[in-house]
Amino acid sequence: MTADPRIEAITDRIRERSAPTRDAYVARITAKGAEGPKRSTLSCGNLAHGFAACGPVDKERLSGGQTPNLGIVTAYNDMLSAHQPFERFPELIREAAREMGATAQVASGVPAMCDGVTQGQGGMELSLFSRDVIAMAAAVGLSHDMFDAAVYLGVCDKIVPGLTIAALTFGHLPAIFVPAGPMTSGLANDEKARIRQLYAEGKVGRDELLEAESQSYHGPGTCTFYGTANSNQMLMEIMGLHTPGSSFVNPNTPLRDALTREATKRALAITALGNEYTPAGLVVDERAVVNGVVGLHATGGSTNHTMHLVAMAAAAGIKLTWQDISDLSDITPLLARVYPNGLADVNHFQAAGGMGFLIRELFDCGLLHEDVRTAWGQGLGAYAVEARLADDGQSVTRVPATKESGDPKVLTTPDQPFSSNGGLRMLNGNMGKAVIKVSAVKPERRLVEAPAKIFHDQNDLKAAFDSGELNQDFVAVVRFQGPQANGMPELHKLTPLLGVLLDRGHKVALVTDGRMSGASGKVPAAIHVTPEAKAGGAIARIREGDMIRLDGENGTLEILVDAAEFDSREPAQPDLTDNEYGLGRELFGAFRAAVGTADNGASVF
Repeated sequence: MTADPRIEAITDRIRERSAPTRDAYVARITAKGAEGPKRSTLSCGNLAHGFAACGPVDKERLSGGQTPNLGIVTAYNDMLSAHQPFERFPELIREAAREMGATAQVASGVPAMCDGVTQGQGGMELSLFSRDVIAMAAAVGLSHDMFDAAVYLGVCDKIVPGLTIAALTFGHLPAIFVPAGPMTSGLANDEKARIRQLYAEGKVGRDELLEAESQSYHGPGTCTFYGTANSNQMLMEIMGLHTPGSSFVNPNTPLRDALTREATKRALAITALGNEYTPAGLVVDERAVVNGVVGLHATGGSTNHTMHLVAMAAAAGIKLTWQDISDLSDITPLLARVYPNGLADVNHFQAAGGMGFLIRELFDCGLLHEDVRTAWGQGLGAYAVEARLADDGQSVTRVPATKESGDPKVLTTPDQPFSSNGGLRMLNGNMGKAVIKVSAVKPERRLVEAPAKIFHDQNDLKAAFDSGELNQDFVAVVRFQGPQANGMPELHKLTPLLGVLLDRGHKVALVTDGRMSGASGKVPAAIHVTPEAKAGGAIARIREGDMIRLDGENGTLEILVDAAEFDSREPAQPDLTDNEYGLGRELFGAFRAAVGTADNGASVF
């Protein structure tokens, strides 16, 4: 099916803009792919080191150089619920590889931190930078050049983007991403939000809050709201880097294990040693990137991907801009209502038809490129399916996606969308550029014009709330939260506080050079403001009481101050030394000094 002309036009402009860097990238990975892995040409001492710990059969296969060797890059740790299930995966993968007459080795472990644990804490200032650390850690493992393909075990916020950057840096290698799946449903999301807000108001205590949080996050698997982690899984599937239907199957189930074995066998089938060589760098092209952005909008996905997708695309030589993302939002209907854009969680989304239903519906209205390469070996139309456990209890079978949504309140069709657009928009104005997610914000709250209240630390805003200083209309300007200043932590901790003030009838908005998250909710928030305050951006010259106008409908962010007077102001220069030490922050000074702007992916590469 031919894509909508508007989709084609945006894809063409990305392709034209990217041609020099993309052509150079493809030439590099093509040349590297033609060389093959160095395993067969390593010195005996090198190769002996590479398989010293293997059993006799694996040693024989690796020494021969004629059977594929699969590299496993894993983000396993047993503190993160989403990554704990990966403990079992390497052995499943090795067993499946041996069944194929091949071998598999863990090439690298990469760090995996949880934004849920570090939210509002000093450790959150390492979060965004961890994406680039993950890419580098994966590169260290793959640099041994012992592998014919790789599988990537990762789920959460910065982990999948970091692994994707690594997979594309080693774009001559075939790659399949293997998810662990979401935890089963716990406490309803609206009830969790209600308890959080009551706690913010001092109406319930810490014991009640902890009980509610524990009922929400209660077992192995991804958190079930539609934040960055689950947006990651959607992206890997719609960009053709998962096997079809694998994103949202719960951990530790027979189907999950069957999907992992199947992914292993597929990765081994698409190496250069066979007849279906499918390098990752050719799977992710301009069309796949556009498909990913459309999927993000259609599902009301994470604001973090306005940075991550830019950085991921750049790793493949593709220049994606915020304007591209915003323009695609304007033509993509919102088809999913998953918390915070609704009351359902990802298990309800999966039960209503999941990714197969979504992909088919987007195809039917011409919003996806079907003629892409995928790790599955067919176009993206092959992903309009539901994965099921076969009768043998060990393998996977697939059926066409359901023709009707199992729950139209959760998953709908383009002719009856929840919104005519995806809800992620770029803001422009005399403050620079920013991003807003309006899909969870009521239309009557999308325009706020109010005086600024200035904060240089989110804890200062909480103190002002607790002391009753914020019972008024205002725009909270939380600045010096950008990547250069302190690593750009998420400020999601502010959502319950500002939500209370909204419910009291005040007009409230947030403007920040920091991040919110995939869980950005009902408060209108202009985030990722760039240039950031630390770089001397306009946000650093705002003063207490300046009128600010945030218009989420029309995409503007303005400081309503005489231009000449505003330009004459000196930018604020607070003492940021507290952000430079403790919890490892002192090790990331080079990152803060080298990091790029938010609209360019906030990357150190």
